[in-house]
Amino acid sequence: MEPINDREAIENAINGMLNGLDPHSSYLNQRSFRDMQVSTRGEFGGLGIEVTQENGYIKVVSPIDDTPAFRAGVKPGDLITHLNGTSTQGLSLQEAVEQMRGERGTSIRITIRREGAERPIDLTITRDIIRPQVVRFRLEGNDIGYIRLTSFNEQTETNLRRAMQAIRQQAGNNLRGLVLDLRNNPGGLLDQAVQVTDDFLDQGEIVSTRARRPEDAQRWNARAGDIAQGLPMVVLINGGSASASEIVAGALQDHRRAIVMGVKSFGKGSVQTVMPIPGQGAIRLTTARYYTPSGRSIQAMGIEPDIEVLAQRETAEARRERGEAELRRALRNDSSSAQQQPRIPPPPLNLPSHIVESVQRLPPEGAPAFDPAKPETDHQLQQAVQLLRAMAAAQVQTPTRRAAR
Repeated sequence: MEPINDREAIENAINGMLNGLDPHSSYLNQRSFRDMQVSTRGEFGGLGIEVTQENGYIKVVSPIDDTPAFRAGVKPGDLITHLNGTSTQGLSLQEAVEQMRGERGTSIRITIRREGAERPIDLTITRDIIRPQVVRFRLEGNDIGYIRLTSFNEQTETNLRRAMQAIRQQAGNNLRGLVLDLRNNPGGLLDQAVQVTDDFLDQGEIVSTRARRPEDAQRWNARAGDIAQGLPMVVLINGGSASASEIVAGALQDHRRAIVMGVKSFGKGSVQTVMPIPGQGAIRLTTARYYTPSGRSIQAMGIEPDIEVLAQRETAEARRERGEAELRRALRNDSSSAQQQPRIPPPPLNLPSHIVESVQRLPPEGAPAFDPAKPETDHQLQQAVQLLRAMAAAQVQTPTRRAAR
């Protein structure tokens, strides 16, 4: 009926073909590819949310800390149904992302549908330059270190080491344990996940990948050196912990280096390879699955915590599992096949029963709502801190220091 742009038509055809494969394959035009490269370096312009696609709508995996979306109250699991009053149905994921990104100071109105909310929620958010502080740290009391990783970009592992060094200087000889907070961390670069895990392991496998062809399988192993020097650790996860976060949590759990606490993670266990096309952007294609050291596939299953602790008192419906498995065309988990039977992971640390029983799975009745600015309202964190102090008092050891062979 009307003239069309040949480039747009071809790009749409390629994107449609790739979107039909799985939720994470897509075509990146030159602008999108450039934006992706900028974001992995540690800054980009926009709202500050990690998104995926579900049933034709845009689903929030996680807001990034201290960004416009985070401050506006966007939550994991929200469905973005409209952008500036126009439905997101029919938009590709990349098209929606491009609309949400923009120059600093410009605004966009998003409409979200939230589980449990009676009506859609309209939010007007002003875009900003997103420079996420990927590593945050502090002392809880004077004896427990707290490190939060918000994503895995090129700066994550370097800043993690700096954070650990600063915590040791602040605590002196009083440091008794470490909390590694991966909640609402949507993932990022595989090499950063491997390096972060390696920082806490002396030896052993970190993660492996298996592709369609057996010869393309890869495996990463830890080198000697634990920056926490064997301190007891708790890793916090939730439904917004995805991909690289699940690699770290799964490896530390399998090696029994840390107690994993919280609720089940998102379950994104697939590898995306970005293949640049000279002068034409890039293709992002799902090429393999991740496996934890014990042989578990993360895909559509997620990481189950050793100790489940809820952030708030929820109804059974509110606790319904949400994650990768619910995405349209999500890859299946192949660990149930005869050829891919996972090895059974080691049992949890032999914690005394009184320590395990002291963990409160639910916040007390009438507890204040969680406020990120007030750590005392963070029930999961408080339980992690109490568990570490109890482990230190009982001198529960983690198997990190082994004789060299």
